Amino acid sequence: MVIAALSGPLPAACEPNVERAVVVLERMGFRVRRAPLLEVGRRHWWSAATPAEIANELNGLLRDPEVRAIIASDGGQTALGYLDLIDVEAIRADPKPILGYSDISLLHLVLYARAGLVGFHADMAVPGFGGHWQSAPAARRAELEKLYSRLLTGTAAIGALPVSPSWECWRPGRAEGRLIGGVINRIVLAQATRFALPLECFDGAVLFWEEMGGLASHVWSYLQVMRHSGILDRISGMVVGVPREISGLEPGASPTLSEMVLDVLGDRDIPVLGNVEFGHAGPNLPMPVGIRVGLDAQQRTLSLLEPAMGPRIPQGSPTR
Repeated sequence: MVIAALSGPLPAACEPNVERAVVVLERMGFRVRRAPLLEVGRRHWWSAATPAEIANELNGLLRDPEVRAIIASDGGQTALGYLDLIDVEAIRADPKPILGYSDISLLHLVLYARAGLVGFHADMAVPGFGGHWQSAPAARRAELEKLYSRLLTGTAAIGALPVSPSWECWRPGRAEGRLIGGVINRIVLAQATRFALPLECFDGAVLFWEEMGGLASHVWSYLQVMRHSGILDRISGMVVGVPREISGLEPGASPTLSEMVLDVLGDRDIPVLGNVEFGHAGPNLPMPVGIRVGLDAQQRTLSLLEPAMGPRIPQGSPTR
């Protein structure tokens, strides 16, 4: 397993986070090393390196048979710069999961569309395993460590993800389909590229999304983009993550996140489960993009119905 700088740089203050993340991952039973670009002081503008340099290192990891998983150190604003430089044939020949959220959502969506790779919208090294993870209750950490280990090494379906009291039923109902999603602004950005998921990939899908920062009106606008593009007409269910630092969602403010979601969905009668712990709020429940899940919003359950490891062929995806 390799921790790699797939987007933003590593500030000196975050070096201890990487070291703590290594401890967590080793406790799960993995051998961990760092990729060369993950170095304090190395940066290019807002990135750890140029897009070409990051792609070159990522491609080397994808071709390395000893590397079985790649974990992003952090998010940022870089993945758009190298989507066209990734060695897709290396992924098809030896699929290995990439873990991360935020900017890394672009990699999950595009590589699922192009190669059927199941990426994990899951914790990263700096803000995740070395950050939020450290302040979680010991029982929760132990529960998640076991879950991550089973997902990354097991050959059986996990079944129901561990529920917490924060989960809310925003619209009752049941659905079963492919789990597709990520950070909502990255979903919209991915669909604006030539590597976008064909709309057929959303047929019957359970759409999951989360967001950090910006305005509540931005979230409403992203949902409207997905409505106009036809995505919301194709999905069978929706799972919404815990929002973080979104202006306009403070207690007493109007509208609430659930009100915005139901407003844009209109008369589309699909189940919606809200306030689930994945994304920037952390520590994360891992969400494997592309595997079949079962959703029961009223019972507040989300179940992984097949193993997460291995490639999937996206429905309706052309060879690229």
